Amino acid sequence: MLAEMPLNELRQARGLSQKMLAEVLHIQQPAVAKLEKRTDMYLSTLRSHIEAMGGELDVVARFPDGAVKISNFSDLERQLTA
Repeated sequence: MLAEMPLNELRQARGLSQKMLAEVLHIQQPAVAKLEKRTDMYLSTLRSHIEAMGGELDVVARFPDGAVKISNFSDLERQLTA
C-alpha cells in the first residue's frame, strides 16, 4: 500500500481537480465535492470514482491469519456491463 488518504487527497495526488473528475463522471462539480465528504456510500459509487481517476477498486477482508479479496463485486460489474 502506498498510503492511506481520504478521497479528496487521493484525487489531488492524482493531479485531478474536482471539475476534471466531474467531467469524466458526467456529473456536476458540487456532486464530486459532496461525494468526497461522505463517510458512507455504495461500493458502485466508490468504484466509479476510483475508475474515473484511473484506478481499480478491490474489496479485501483482512483477518489475523490472512487476507481475502471479495469477488462478488467484480461478478456484479461483469453482470452490469453484459
